[in-house]
Amino acid sequence: MTQDNLIERLMAENEEFRRLRSEHQQYEHELESLKTPPLSADQQWRISELKKLKLMAKDRMESIIRHTRPGVTA
Repeated sequence: MTQDNLIERLMAENEEFRRLRSEHQQYEHELESLKTPPLSADQQWRISELKKLKLMAKDRMESIIRHTRPGVTA
């Protein structure tokens, strides 16, 4: 099973994965909207927070993918 197929399956079957992917995409969209200089201190702080949240969502999605692959036991 390819990673793309696995992601499609997880999107269809795993509510947590769907939620994480949606959050990850929302963080990315907000980051893109904030990248227009000049940035206030609050905007710079929000960018830092969004990057952390995005990374945490990605790490959790990767963990789910690793534990869902055939032959992997948790």
